[in-house]
This record gives sequence, C-alpha cells and structure tokens, in this order.
Amino acid sequence: MTARPEPSTVRIDGPWAHRDVYANGIRLHVAETGNGPLVLLLHGFAEFWWSWRHQLTALADAGYRAVAVDLRGYGDSDKPPRGYDAWTLTGDVAGLVKSLGEDKAHLVGHAWGGLLAWSVGAMHPRVVHSVTAIAGPHPMALRTQIRRSAVRRRAHNQARALGHVFRAQVPMLPERWLTRDRAATVGDLMTRFSGPQWTESAEFDGVVAKYRNAMLVPGVAHSALEYYRWALRAQLRGEGRRFAEAMRRRLNAPVLQLRGALDPCILPRAVEASAPWAARGHRLITVDGVGHYPHQEAPAATSKAIVDFLS
Repeated sequence: MTARPEPSTVRIDGPWAHRDVYANGIRLHVAETGNGPLVLLLHGFAEFWWSWRHQLTALADAGYRAVAVDLRGYGDSDKPPRGYDAWTLTGDVAGLVKSLGEDKAHLVGHAWGGLLAWSVGAMHPRVVHSVTAIAGPHPMALRTQIRRSAVRRRAHNQARALGHVFRAQVPMLPERWLTRDRAATVGDLMTRFSGPQWTESAEFDGVVAKYRNAMLVPGVAHSALEYYRWALRAQLRGEGRRFAEAMRRRLNAPVLQLRGALDPCILPRAVEASAPWAARGHRLITVDGVGHYPHQEAPAATSKAIVDFLS
C-alpha cells in the first residue's frame, strides 16, 4: 500500500508564514502575510489554503493582512469526527477572527467557502466587515434553485450541476471514489469545472497534483464529504429548518459576488438570486473565459476585483 502524505506537506513555502491558531475548540492551520485590515480567505471543496496563493500576495501588496485557512477537516488543520454542520463551521470562522486578534474581518470565500462566508455574515454579523463570494451563492438561493430544477429534465439545471453533492451521501464509497488512483477524481473534477484556457496551460497539471496530494492526507476525504452530507441531510431534519430561519436575515455588510462565465457547477440563476440577501449593497462581477475557479484561472483580474471592492 502506498503511504499517505503527512499533513505537514500542505505547508508549502512562499512569501507567507505558517502557524497554528486555536479557535472554537480545534487547531486550524493558517498561512498569512501583510499588515492592515484582516482579510480571511476560505477555500472550497477538495482544495486547501494554497488555492489563495495569488490573493495572499496581492492583498498584502494592497495593504491588507491576508490569512488563508485550512478549514476544519482539511490540510493541516484538525480533523475531528464531528462538527461539519453550519453552526460549528461558522463558529470556527468567527472564533478564528477573534483568535487572530481582530474584532472584524473581510471574508473572502470560494464555493463552499463562499457559502460559509454568507453564513458567517448572517449568524455572526459582528465579526464581518464585508463578504466576497466567488462561485458561492447565498445558501438559500442555492437551495431554492436546486429544488426548482430537481424536477426539470433540461440538460442544464442546478441540481444536475451539483451531482457530486448527491453522490457524496452514501457511506464509504464516496471516500474511495475521491482517493482511488492517487485521488484522480480530484483532477477529473477540476478539469471538468475549469475553463479551457487553464486546463490547457503549462501550470495546470502541477496545480492539480498538489490538490490530489492534499486529498490523500489521512482524514481529509471523509471530512470534505461530511460538509456535503450535512448540507443535504439537514434538509430532512429540524436543524435544516433552523438553519433556514437563521439565514433569512439579510446581511448587514457589503457583498461582492464573482463568478466565471464558463462555470458549469454554480449556474447564473443561483448567483443572481442571492442579491436580495445583501442589505447594504451587492455587486456582481462575471469573469469571461474562466470556469469554477476564477481566483486561480484569472488571478490578476480576481485579485483586482477584490481589492477594488475592499477599498
């Protein structure tokens, strides 16, 4: 059997410092650089802090303290058996802001991290200056679009676009699906969700190799899937109704949404339907020629949009 990589292998060197921060009862690994107002970067499914490598330096150069975290269960952060529900995850982020010595932060999230940023804004508004969601619609907007499209037979609908979420619901088999052939599924998903300019670039294979390695860290595959299991199963339980009630509060913080024009995973209607939940202003930017990962496919344009919004 091939040995699994150590969690410390995700501590990739660069113009940032790695350290551990304790928040909400667990240890979270972060990479940080720069000085100024805090910008907390939250990654998406099957990634880790390194997905923000371009934004870490761009935000630091623009006068911000940029911190990218390995979310609970990912990378070199703790991987407890429980705590992948919205209340605990938002508590992780709110606690991390405080543990970093700040009262508030600008939250920037991609995909699941974007949904989490929306959720923290609604459930812990006192720690949030602003929310930037990249390929991450408001959870209630996404739920509505999934429900509306689930019964439709059109080729393009939101339920079908998130087929990997539904595949995650059975026990054990999805973990094998994610990790077989040295996590080849991670590469397959990234190729399918990305625009052709990035998948055909010289850097793409090297980038994917890092995400495949990170998925093979013991405990990561199970933890990553637990996010999706809770999100779907909660809809059938009372906690799902309680979460929906909490998320009906409009955000009292400015919101930037950014999406790739070629994103096959999060469709335009879900993103556009998120605007009513932003009480203090909402801005939507579509980046042409890129898919589900604008912050990596078009890092300069994405970083500029974030900096312009924050300033």
